[in-house]
Amino acid sequence: MPEFDHLAVSCTDLAAGAEAMERLLGVPMAGGGRHAAFGTNNRLLSLGGNEYLEVIAIDPEAPPPGRPRWFGLDAFAGAPRLTNWVLRCDDLEAELARLGPGAGVAMDLERGAYRWRMGVPEGGALPFDNLQPAAIEWRGPHPGPALPDRGCRLARLTVGHPRAPELAALLALDDPRIRFETGAPGLAAVIATPGGEVKLA
Repeated sequence: MPEFDHLAVSCTDLAAGAEAMERLLGVPMAGGGRHAAFGTNNRLLSLGGNEYLEVIAIDPEAPPPGRPRWFGLDAFAGAPRLTNWVLRCDDLEAELARLGPGAGVAMDLERGAYRWRMGVPEGGALPFDNLQPAAIEWRGPHPGPALPDRGCRLARLTVGHPRAPELAALLALDDPRIRFETGAPGLAAVIATPGGEVKLA
């Protein structure tokens, strides 16, 4: 079964987004890099083991990718906020078939020394108002263990949606930290930090 891999905080400017997360969580972000296939860049924060938080934005120095950017970034506006989450799996094709056509098509991707495959929807946004998690299959080292451990951990992730029970049934996760609530679409995470728990939405 798939497992939680990482959270994605979208922003319009990477430096400003990373700074906002550092102020909120009270710890520094670590290195990231550029995603040539989508014209985006990121910064990362370890959440322990193979889990992390990603701050991601359109890279103003990159040429247009010729396709909609992932996570619906082409339509993103406003302050940095939690927009997406990603599940790790061992067989991407099988997972995409299980999740249905809206989960996207498998793409081979890379950033520096890291290689992975990911389900990317043709229009950029995922089903359930972009709240269905993206599926990822790592090919080689996972970036999480290489990040400095700042003592932050995911305590809880709440996925709100009018069809929350349907999404929960589709994903069939076995992770008590992840909850589904019927209501307005949105994500909210509680991150345990050295300074106490912090809500991220």
